[in-house]
Amino acid sequence: METQIGNDSEYAASLLRQGQLVAIPTETVYGLAANALMSSAVLDIFRVKGRPAFDPLIVHVDNPDRISEYATHIPDEAWALAERFWPGPLTLVLQKATCIPDEVSSGLDTVGLRMPDHPITLELLKRTGFPLAAPSANPFGYISPTTAQHVHDQLQGKIPYILDGGPCRVGVESTIVGFEKDGPVIYRLGGLTVEDIRSVVPAVGMRVNASSDPRAPGMLKSHYAPRIPLFLGDVESLLSEHAGKRIGMLVFNGWHVPTTPVDALQVLSPSGDVNEAAGRLFSAMRVLDNAGVDVVLAETVPDEGLGKAINDRLRRAAHRK
Repeated sequence: METQIGNDSEYAASLLRQGQLVAIPTETVYGLAANALMSSAVLDIFRVKGRPAFDPLIVHVDNPDRISEYATHIPDEAWALAERFWPGPLTLVLQKATCIPDEVSSGLDTVGLRMPDHPITLELLKRTGFPLAAPSANPFGYISPTTAQHVHDQLQGKIPYILDGGPCRVGVESTIVGFEKDGPVIYRLGGLTVEDIRSVVPAVGMRVNASSDPRAPGMLKSHYAPRIPLFLGDVESLLSEHAGKRIGMLVFNGWHVPTTPVDALQVLSPSGDVNEAAGRLFSAMRVLDNAGVDVVLAETVPDEGLGKAINDRLRRAAHRK
């Protein structure tokens, strides 16, 4: 199979109607999309990604009104969050309607719904008339793609089409909020900050600890991982530990670049802007992963705003079994 890159949303829609997979752009990362109401197409997502069947998928819709088509028992807080932040990097985990196949939810009685903030994908959703199940368009566990070329580098020959919407603006996956008996809960940190969520739902809880038995997408302990081992901590100490190796280094703003020369260096934001850093994170990790180094040494960023989501991704990328 030849994998093409293009911007023909009608062609992409026709492939999706036939039950095929298409990579789609969003403001967060590129997704690997299938008709969310077609079980056979959804199973192809798991096959192509090598994703475990127990890890549920997010369903993308084109309008907040669609919530009531694909979910039941919808709390007022969910409607309030959707009204404020959709389209945008927010996924709501709700009791699923019977039309959502168990393959999408990995057998759970809930489904993650979101409305992406990307004009090409919103147009695509309107053309298809059905929702799209779409995890990140990369082999399971690897660095998420933020350009069409990233997708092609990883999935060429496995899918027919990549809908090119340019580089992703946010650069990290959506924030996931669920609703339990004691109220709203943040399950995954992402492109919407905790402060944003609390501006609408002040009493939201936090349950973002990584899990081997996820209740929502993106909660697994080891994820977003490069092929080259990534170590997270104080870069000066890490340099001493890995003396004699070819070193790649990932730093926040360059102020802490060590005097010891390294073989490859990526600075996420020279100006110290966590939003810019989030947009560059996965691309920078890919550059270092292909730089011919033995190890990648990384530092955390300020743990505020989108910095919390960046540090979450770095910790999972550095996870060792």
